[in-house]
Amino acid sequence: MTRNGQAGPNVADSQALAPPDIERIYRMERVRLVAGLARHVRDLSLAEDLAQEALVAALAAWPASGIPPNPGGWLMTTAKRRAVDLWRRRRMMARHEAALAHDIETGRGDEQAAIEAALDNEIGDERLSLIFTACHPLLSRDQRTALTLKVIGGLATEEIARAFLTQETTVAQRIVRAKKTLREGDVAFEVPVGEARGARLASVLEVIYLIFNEGYAASSGEDLIRPQLCEEAMRLGRILVGLAPEEPEAHGLLALMELQTSRFKARIGPDGSAQTLETQNRRLWDRLLIQRGLEGLLAVKRLGGEDGVYALQAALAAVHARAARFEDTDWALSAALYDKLLARSPSPVVALNRAVAHAMAFGPETGLLLLAEIEAEPQLAGYAALYAAKGDFLMRLGRMFEARVEFERAAELSGNETERSFLMGRVRSCTEAPD
Repeated sequence: MTRNGQAGPNVADSQALAPPDIERIYRMERVRLVAGLARHVRDLSLAEDLAQEALVAALAAWPASGIPPNPGGWLMTTAKRRAVDLWRRRRMMARHEAALAHDIETGRGDEQAAIEAALDNEIGDERLSLIFTACHPLLSRDQRTALTLKVIGGLATEEIARAFLTQETTVAQRIVRAKKTLREGDVAFEVPVGEARGARLASVLEVIYLIFNEGYAASSGEDLIRPQLCEEAMRLGRILVGLAPEEPEAHGLLALMELQTSRFKARIGPDGSAQTLETQNRRLWDRLLIQRGLEGLLAVKRLGGEDGVYALQAALAAVHARAARFEDTDWALSAALYDKLLARSPSPVVALNRAVAHAMAFGPETGLLLLAEIEAEPQLAGYAALYAAKGDFLMRLGRMFEARVEFERAAELSGNETERSFLMGRVRSCTEAPD
C-alpha cells in the first residue's frame, strides 16, 4: 500500500512503466533529494551527482520491480549507498562515512520506514537549508540567481541563459564558481538561526525578487514580460512561505509577485503594444491571483510585518488591484505608502516611483519638483524610466516639445524593444499635438 492508502503498482503492471514516468517522479523528488544529500555530504555538486546516480538506478530497477511505495525514500537510500561506496573507494571523509553507514547498514528490519520517517521529519529544514545555501552571501548576486534557478528551480543552464539573454557558458561558469565557493568555504547546509537567519533571509528574498523583476520588466530583448521567470519566482516564493510561515516578509514578497502577475494578460495589447495602468483592460486581470495577494497581505498584518520592504510594495500593488477603474485609484494612499517605503529603503529608484505617485495624487508640477531632487543621482543617469516619467509629467502639463525630448531620450536608453516602441509612440503623440 502507498502512504495515501492506494495499492502500489505490482510487477505485472510495471512493464508499462516508461522512462518518462520515472523521470517525472524524479523531478518531483529532486529538490528534497538534493537538499537531503547536500546536508550530509556538504558538497552541492556531489549531491547532484548522487541524485543523478539514483535516477539511473531507478531507470534500471523500477520497470521490472514497479514504483516503490515511497519513491523518495528509495532514491535517498540508493543515493546514500552510492555516497558510502564513493567514500570507501576514496578513503576520505571518514566521519561522514560513519554517519551514513550507521543509517544504512545497522541492519534494522524496518529501514525503509525509518528513512521515510526521517524524510518526513527533515524535509522542511532540508529544502529550506538548500534555498538558504544557494543564496549564501559569500556568492555574488549573479551566482546566487543562477544557482537558485538551477538547483531549486530545476532549470537547465540553457534555459537560464535564454531567460536572462546571457551566454550559456557564462551561466555555467557562475554555477561552477558558486559551488566551488560553497565547498571551499565549508558552508554548512543548514538553516541559520538568530541574527544570521535574518541576514540570510534578506539574501534569499532578494534573489527571488530579482528573478521576478527580470521576468516582470525584461531589461533587454524583444519581450516585455518573461512569464517563465515570474512563474519560477512565485514557485520559489510559495516554497519559502510554506517552509517559513512565520516570516512576514516572505508573505509580503509572495503577495507582491501575485498582485503584479495578476495584470500580465492586460499589459500587452492585441497588437503587441505595451499597455500602461491607464490603458489596460482590467477585465483581463486575474482575480484569483489578486485574491491570493490580498490574503497574503492579511497574513503580513497578522504577523506584524506591514512596514517591511516587500510588504509595502505589495500594499502599493494592492492599491491598483482594488481599483475597478484607473480613475478609482487611491493615489494619495499610494503616495503615502511610497513615503514609508522611501524612509524604509532609500534609493533613487524608489524616489522616482514616489515622484510618479505624488504627481498622480497632487499634480505633475509636484512630480517635477520631486524629480529635480534626484535627477543628478548617478544611478539614474542611464535609467530610461526617469526620462519617461519626466516626459509624462511635461506632457500632462501641455509642454509637448519638452516632453518629446524626454521621451526620445528614454527610448534611446531603453534596452527592451516593446518598451522602446511604446516610448516612440509617445514621441509621435507629442509631435502631433500642438505645443
